[in-house]
Amino acid sequence: MGAFETAKDEAARSEEEWRERLTPEQYRVLRGHGTERAGTSPLNHEKRPGTFLCAGCGQPLFESETKYESGSGWPSFFAPIEGAVETQVDRSFFMTRTEVHCQRCKGHLGHVFDDGPAPTGLRYCMNGAALQFEPRE
Repeated sequence: MGAFETAKDEAARSEEEWRERLTPEQYRVLRGHGTERAGTSPLNHEKRPGTFLCAGCGQPLFESETKYESGSGWPSFFAPIEGAVETQVDRSFFMTRTEVHCQRCKGHLGHVFDDGPAPTGLRYCMNGAALQFEPRE
């Protein structure tokens, strides 16, 4: 994707610009607050050392050392990189959940639940379509 713009520029993109920049599935998840089907992301099986980035803007979100197998069918992490994500209450589908967004571009990444492992007890359940993986050399 090349060099990334500032946070202000990323958040200010038009929906047309996002549609041009993202695949249809990435757009549905990141901009439309969609959810991919469980078990469909190749990132579910990613085990190499590296960093998981926002597929929309390239913001580093999670280090591979925080990834674990939750059995949920989505890539799961027990902690984000400090300052990389924001959360807000999601009251859709007749339930209350905590939605996770990229701090830079405000793209929808997934949800966070309080049933994760130590040391945080949190499960950041992310859509693989919202992420890119950059292996560490």
